[in-house]
Amino acid sequence: MSLQSESLSYLLMMFGALLVMEGIPYFGFPKAVKQWAHWIHSLPEKKMRAIGFGIMAVGIVLILAIRDILS
Repeated sequence: MSLQSESLSYLLMMFGALLVMEGIPYFGFPKAVKQWAHWIHSLPEKKMRAIGFGIMAVGIVLILAIRDILS
């Protein structure tokens, strides 16, 4: 298997894992997801952007930390 096809396989596996993780709350806790969606809808855009930025920053740090551990 070439490096390019290994990278694509890894990317697709990570995307699949992301979809599984995203689906868990909807499957397991639909009522709580509806309440959370209502709460999110009431947030000001500035606060939503700050939350989104924080989540992305944590994700990048996590990716870089795992990459360093695995290499």
